[in-house]
Amino acid sequence: MNEGGRTLRIQLLIGFMCVALLAYFVMLGQRAVAFIESGEPAAIGLGVALLALPIIGLWAMLATLRAGLAHQRLVRLAREAGMDLDVSDLPRRASGRIERDAADALFERTRDELEADRDNWVRWYRLARAYDYAGDRSRARETMRTAVHMERAGRT
Repeated sequence: MNEGGRTLRIQLLIGFMCVALLAYFVMLGQRAVAFIESGEPAAIGLGVALLALPIIGLWAMLATLRAGLAHQRLVRLAREAGMDLDVSDLPRRASGRIERDAADALFERTRDELEADRDNWVRWYRLARAYDYAGDRSRARETMRTAVHMERAGRT
């Protein structure tokens, strides 16, 4: 499947999941209101607590979508600048993941690039991708946040 078809399929899946979550949040909110309207003290307490779940869920969904859109923007901008991280020639396992030694070498190389140019958001973006390929998801997210903030601030 080509990249455009895969991207469209992923976008449709994300859209479907968001609609399904919104429907779930509405049903959960209706149930919470029903508990509150019952007039029973325990049911009111449960209804109020239950009402918080759709609010938290909606916040989490919107925050995730916002971060995903920001990351996709960085991917597009890095590609347009010819600075996307090319991993097409790296050796892969049968699962499709990049072999550990190759991912570690990629990380070392991108970290060195960043050290030479710390004020460039593209370098932070590339390091975030390298962290991800090396399997360090928490540092990848943290580094990607740095790249997003720097790009929004207009730092090159």
